[in-house]
Amino acid sequence: MWSPSPRQPGGRKNRICLWAMFLVMIIFGLLFLILGLTVFKVKRPMMTVHSVALQDLDFSLDIARVRLVFNVTLDVDISIKNPNMVGFKYTNSTAFLRYRGNDVGQVPINAGKIGARHTRSFNLTLSLMADRLLANSTFYSDVISGTVPFQNYIRVAGKVRILFFGIHVVSYTTCNLDIHPAYRNLSHPKCHYKTKL
Repeated sequence: MWSPSPRQPGGRKNRICLWAMFLVMIIFGLLFLILGLTVFKVKRPMMTVHSVALQDLDFSLDIARVRLVFNVTLDVDISIKNPNMVGFKYTNSTAFLRYRGNDVGQVPINAGKIGARHTRSFNLTLSLMADRLLANSTFYSDVISGTVPFQNYIRVAGKVRILFFGIHVVSYTTCNLDIHPAYRNLSHPKCHYKTKL
């Protein structure tokens, strides 16, 4: 004779528990999605050049060696603002001084971290490597014209970590400036900023 199998005592409770866990996981998933798209949305760190000043300019003619002496030292004040709700960790970077596309000076920017919604300032001293500059034949015609064009290029790369995800961010700054050796001054730099996520 056939008899129905006895019902498992916890079957219904197990299903309710599974559905409750599934519902909680969906709620947490939606909560993380909403927070990720609003509060924790990755914003671009902003690099700003506050000033570029001529700290030292040595421009002279060495008659004994029949050569031109041209040494430049620039003070560059920049800041990087992190608008994110989490820290921005950046790697070792470099600021370059360029003359007509060639690197003629550089200064390292050591790796570090900028806290959430903080701004970090940097005072960089860029010195010209005169041997690289004097080897360029256009330099002499620029000196005779009275204006030597330079470019200050800074690239800072790092990561913004939100929950389990690291988002790579790169910030670039390029400032074009002209040095006038006869007057021992420089023109007001024109800077362009770019950030990639």
